[in-house]
Amino acid sequence: MINRRTFLKNSACAACTFAGAGTLGLVQPLHVFAGPEKEDLLEARYYKKLEHRKIKCKLCPRECVIDDQERGYCGVRENRGGTYYTLIYGHPCTAHIDPIEKKPLFHFLPGTNAFSIATVGCNVLCKFCQNWEISQARPEQVQSFNLPPQNVGRSAKENQCASIAYTYTEPVIFTEYMHDTALHGREQGVKSVMISNGYIQAEPMKDLCKVLDAVKIDLKGYSERFYKELVSGKLKPVLDTLLLLKSEGMWTEIVYLVIPGQNDDKTELANLSKWIYNELGTDTPIHFTRFYPQFRLKNLPPTPIKTLQNARRIALDAGLHYVYTGNVPGDPGENTYCPSCNTLLIRRIGYSVVEINIKNAKCPKCHQKIAGVWE
Repeated sequence: MINRRTFLKNSACAACTFAGAGTLGLVQPLHVFAGPEKEDLLEARYYKKLEHRKIKCKLCPRECVIDDQERGYCGVRENRGGTYYTLIYGHPCTAHIDPIEKKPLFHFLPGTNAFSIATVGCNVLCKFCQNWEISQARPEQVQSFNLPPQNVGRSAKENQCASIAYTYTEPVIFTEYMHDTALHGREQGVKSVMISNGYIQAEPMKDLCKVLDAVKIDLKGYSERFYKELVSGKLKPVLDTLLLLKSEGMWTEIVYLVIPGQNDDKTELANLSKWIYNELGTDTPIHFTRFYPQFRLKNLPPTPIKTLQNARRIALDAGLHYVYTGNVPGDPGENTYCPSCNTLLIRRIGYSVVEINIKNAKCPKCHQKIAGVWE
């Protein structure tokens, strides 16, 4: 017989990596998370206690009702005797240094790097997920490392990163860790950006807005059918999050992964563009990104480039100022143009910024104000 801890260690099946020169000295040795026996758990911040030691999670729209010794849908938050705990606080499974353009955020400190971290877990199940090995894993199934919130900003500064990005998986499920890390980062002069699916309730999102500097929302599609069949979620909560971010004054960009035959209908794209125009404003950037077959959606072809270009044209014709194509290096849709005189303001090739012509947040030719966070 072996105990549970030994079994979980022996059955760990995925290893994530930590990359970044000058940061390893701040990280305790890599270890396999051993599950509920861990002593350094943190009580979750968003839940309601029910009778019979049950709890209701109030973090995301699922509102999981969880029995004692069970976990929520995301698999990283556990009810222990009627108290809800996050199992991943301070324990990311991966950390890398990325260009901010990779997130993608095109109107937020262009040309800078982001110190990017993630834990395991997610609160949806996208059939096209590119990071499914960690997003759909449980803490016992991956290797993680100790990186307390106060050390993340220090690691970012040592690696000349202007921001910390909470990314790769779904940062909503490690919201306590993200909040505290962003707070410490701000104290150290490092900004924070959340790369999210937007599947979160209003209270935790408002709390995060107090410490974040930008948010990128992956809007998976613009129909409830798409969310139900391909995401295992709902559209409306994501739209509500976008409206909340607008009301909180948070710099927000949207990514829309265009999947052939699933969310590329021209009428749907026109309706999406109209909604952004009416509800979020013309200065909200949207990135139409190319799909490549992966995870459980390998039966579809990559998105035709012409489809992305058509989507961009639909959004521009709807009156949106900043519309991009993604995953198509060299396409003119990667660049930022002045919405007034069409002057080239930022030229990109892939994740590289080749030139920046914005002066004092304005077009140098016509002095049109260019929306974004530039310093």
